[in-house]
Amino acid sequence: MIARYDFIVVGGGIAGVSAAYELAGHGSVCLLEQEQQLAYHTTGRSAAISMESYGNQQIRSLTCASRRFFENPPEGLAEHPLWAPRGALIVAQAARVDKLKARFNAVLEQVPTAELLDERHVQELVPYLAEGAWSAGIYEPSAFDLDVHGIHGAYLSGLRARGGVVKRETEVLRGEYRDGHWRLHTRDGQSLQAAIVVNAAGAWADEIAERCGVPKVGVRPLRRTVLAVDPQCDVHHTPYLGTVDEDIFIKPEAGRLIVSPCDESPSLPCDALPEELDLAITMDRLQNTTRLRPRSIINKWAGLRTFVADRSPVLGQDPQQERFIWLAALGGYGIQAAPAIARLCSHAALGIAMPADLAALQLNYQHFSPARCRDEEFSSLAVKQVADLH
Repeated sequence: MIARYDFIVVGGGIAGVSAAYELAGHGSVCLLEQEQQLAYHTTGRSAAISMESYGNQQIRSLTCASRRFFENPPEGLAEHPLWAPRGALIVAQAARVDKLKARFNAVLEQVPTAELLDERHVQELVPYLAEGAWSAGIYEPSAFDLDVHGIHGAYLSGLRARGGVVKRETEVLRGEYRDGHWRLHTRDGQSLQAAIVVNAAGAWADEIAERCGVPKVGVRPLRRTVLAVDPQCDVHHTPYLGTVDEDIFIKPEAGRLIVSPCDESPSLPCDALPEELDLAITMDRLQNTTRLRPRSIINKWAGLRTFVADRSPVLGQDPQQERFIWLAALGGYGIQAAPAIARLCSHAALGIAMPADLAALQLNYQHFSPARCRDEEFSSLAVKQVADLH
């Protein structure tokens, strides 16, 4: 027996559940996840913060447009607040202050509350920083922590409230499009039919496309290492900390510090694990950046963040198969920009104009089109460095 839906969304991370929620307002939706646990890979391993100064111009616009959802989610969608005040500080050594100022000027229009701080004010804001090492900083007081599990859970409950079906441990083996419908075949023997398929499979997005007879776009999974330490001092009221060269981030969480060397090691799609060398590099950078000397690593993990060369999402109708919708390469922005990205995806799947508020931010579907990724020159480029986006 074939189960029939209007939309099938492949992938149970934040991209998949948020897009499925939006689409469920327009028809029947089935969400497929190959793992037993939703949000098992990238979403569930994110140390999420919303920074409207982070990423390229398109990402910053999507992040700004998502803020309202987190602060005032639709009635009944979330039982508890999805965000908490934090603030963010990006610091630079003396030789990199010019680069910091260029970043400040680039983001000021979208983040008018941003402040350029001198060495004294940087040290006052983050007392555990190594003295004399950091000459200036950009402080973004409006940056806030995101409750990843709360956000994912809110979208999931909203999807179910709209009649959406969620199938776990359901791996898509192949798909074909004929007579105006997709038919997907799963490892456990199910056959599912839908008019439109949304590919939100994260690091596996290219594999899903090829199993459906759609050319891949060349998404690149990059492994990121993260660890947690006891700072042995009070960090509750300190901001998220990063550097202008994107070589470490430090995020307070429940009295501990979440630390990453911001590594991006190429990887095959997999259940990512941290490597000992990367953990050692993380601890070394923490000690060079701060006065902290943690006695041990409390916890450690790794996750895959998926990109294409320009670090913008791949989103929209495939140029060779308009009933196959890409929602991939969300990199490190998938949670902070999820509400806006989900709305974009829904409108693209429905074949209707971009939401007016997003179009007013000078966004358009061409910024995210899968077609750009199949350009020979584009596909040969390395993924652009975060530090070079501003």
